[in-house]
Amino acid sequence: MKLNDNEINARLSELPGWSYEKNALVRKFTFAGFPDAVAFVTRLAFDAEAADHHPDLLVSYKRVTVTWSTHSEGGVTEKDIAGVKQANAVASHFGVA
Repeated sequence: MKLNDNEINARLSELPGWSYEKNALVRKFTFAGFPDAVAFVTRLAFDAEAADHHPDLLVSYKRVTVTWSTHSEGGVTEKDIAGVKQANAVASHFGVA
């Protein structure tokens, strides 16, 4: 079920670095270099596949923009909140807070 703006904004207080833009949760991660950025995307891709919920990913050298939204619901759901938390956990393995 799609979360409303108040619910999303309340959850964002627990998710530093993430913003709510155009019905999606968005964060830009910066890694030490291109190999770490690609390794992060690869690990996140396997986790997303296992959850059967996939983010939009944009790699630009050592920066990765991750965008979570549930397209079938037209916005952010609990699945996206779980994805955000997973992305943060994966990034932490690369020393990115």
